[in-house]
Amino acid sequence: MKGAVLDVAVDLRKDSATYGKYVAMELTEENHKQLFIPKGFAHGFSVLSQEAVFQYKCDNFYAPQSEGAILWNDEDINIDWRIPADKIIVSDKDSNNPKFRFFESKF
Repeated sequence: MKGAVLDVAVDLRKDSATYGKYVAMELTEENHKQLFIPKGFAHGFSVLSQEAVFQYKCDNFYAPQSEGAILWNDEDINIDWRIPADKIIVSDKDSNNPKFRFFESKF
């Protein structure tokens, strides 16, 4: 790990008391923290440092046909990515996801 990231998980389990809520944790080369994200959660991150290198483990091989996403700045979830609005850089792929209210959860 190098630098700092804000790691975020959003609960997508329809029957959960925390459905649509998120948890965020800062992971840095100094604090050595990890965040476990189980099935049924969306995952995203923002880079808080000038440069960041980090890794995550998955419970299975990458399966693009199973991929889904929600809009990163959805107002219903209201994630604080801890980056000033004028400094945010988002990929085209992440800019075109549906809002949470239109997301069809498989969980």
